[in-house]
Amino acid sequence: MEQPTATASPPQPALPVQIPYERFLDCVHCGLCTAACPTYVELGDENDSPRGRIYLMRAVVDGRISLGPAVRRHLERCLDCRACETACPSGVQYGRLIEPFRVAMEQALPEHERASNSWFHRRLLFGTFPYPQRLRRQVALARWLRRLGVFGLLRLTGLMRLLPQEMQQLVDMLPPEVPRTLPLPPEAPALGRRRARVALFTGCVAQVMFPHVHWATVRVLQHNGCDVVIPQNQVCCGAIHYHGGQSEPARELADRNLEAFSSLDVDAVVVNVAGCGSMLKEYGHHWDDEKQLQREQLAAKVKDICEFLDHLGLEPPRHEVRMKVTYHDACHLAHAQQVRAAPRRLLAQVPGLEVVPLAESDMCCGAAGTYNLTEVEMATRLARRKLRNILATGAEAVVSANAGCTLQIAREARRLGHALEVLHPVELLDRAYRGSGGN
Repeated sequence: MEQPTATASPPQPALPVQIPYERFLDCVHCGLCTAACPTYVELGDENDSPRGRIYLMRAVVDGRISLGPAVRRHLERCLDCRACETACPSGVQYGRLIEPFRVAMEQALPEHERASNSWFHRRLLFGTFPYPQRLRRQVALARWLRRLGVFGLLRLTGLMRLLPQEMQQLVDMLPPEVPRTLPLPPEAPALGRRRARVALFTGCVAQVMFPHVHWATVRVLQHNGCDVVIPQNQVCCGAIHYHGGQSEPARELADRNLEAFSSLDVDAVVVNVAGCGSMLKEYGHHWDDEKQLQREQLAAKVKDICEFLDHLGLEPPRHEVRMKVTYHDACHLAHAQQVRAAPRRLLAQVPGLEVVPLAESDMCCGAAGTYNLTEVEMATRLARRKLRNILATGAEAVVSANAGCTLQIAREARRLGHALEVLHPVELLDRAYRGSGGN
């Protein structure tokens, strides 16, 4: 494999990518990342490893190879889990290579070959998921059909296989009914001594699928002396569009969030979904324009809920939560945000809670945003690997700080007939503050 030299000058790109060429040269192809890469661990193909993909991207930019279907397939198969960044001793910013490269790759294709132009991407991923009201209607319809037994009949007759694979995955992903909750208020005052004022980012999918987690987050913040502001004009973080190769729609959503949050006098913008938090923290890197400085300033205020509470200092919960749980590291929390110890320190302060270690805790579960809808075979392999490790702990529940991981792990458990609770750390903290009423 060719070893790049630090003095190499950037050639004229064969693909119009907005990536500083020096970032490719940071990788010395040592291979220490390969053991951390889920696709390489599963497939054993060098082209499906981080260093292999970096080599492919650089070769395309250099004009040494063309961006053909085989090359695209290796790059599309990447989960963008960023585990390689944690493993890399050279500090390679892999996310800042693969993400803009994929945007350029998608835009370079003829219109009819772009995945983003498919019905599934246009109508569901881009047209429904980022918009809570639209998504809420579709989820309500799907649950109504499930209650009527329509999906069961389709499976029994084999007609379910006639649906597009992505639609089959969506049907399987739909969680059981969640308790009805009231809409979040614009503000929620601190309980007791005021220690901070924060804004809560509510996102899109999490708003519809996990409103109870948002409420638990608000209550936990209140118990910790935080005034909580929930901007009503905030929108999706833009990750669904950006990771799908749609940079401009993602920028528009980012700028709407800039408008919603920048004028607030808050100590932090708190996020309880790792994927959203990672996207928000990287607003200053994705687009180079007149608003870049403002996006960097907003990004600097973004904190994961576990990160924020750990730094603030958790008010000790008083009630016991007698459970045996294990903790799964969401990729975009552990690798992209480098938040690992904070959730574990918070869980250790819950009275009665037994936390047991999980093998391959930071190996991706296969959710990876919308990866489990578009790369079904690999996503399923990783979900089963994750579930095997969880079940081996003997835990009653697995704790995860990301909505996508929760949906993925819970679905795989249901599919294989295992009774397994999947909880967010704030749900356990909420139970510990509220006592039996929080169960």
